[in-house]
Amino acid sequence: MTPKEIAKTAVSALEDKKGADIKVLDTLALTTLADYFVLCTATSTTQLKALSGAVEEKLKNSGETPHHIEGHRGNTWVLMDYSSVVVHLFLEETRAFYNLEKLWGDAPEIELT
Repeated sequence: MTPKEIAKTAVSALEDKKGADIKVLDTLALTTLADYFVLCTATSTTQLKALSGAVEEKLKNSGETPHHIEGHRGNTWVLMDYSSVVVHLFLEETRAFYNLEKLWGDAPEIELT
């Protein structure tokens, strides 16, 4: 899969599980970390787990496995590293605290729905 297809599949999985405020940032021209950052807000720790499980399952079914997954001990965020695409899942307060949209403010937001 291309990086864009990976990001689109992740967005689809997040939409299926009613993830909120889903954004895709095109970081290709800004960093070697990833081509895309996918950001999503969960309304609860239960939904946070459901969102990460849905992304992992949908991408696994497409032949993509994560390079690395990590989550904060407080269950307030999950980072899923698919090399060219990094999926960031947050509870609302945690997303506001890290404010990746501002940190990566030069990255254009793209639509992948």
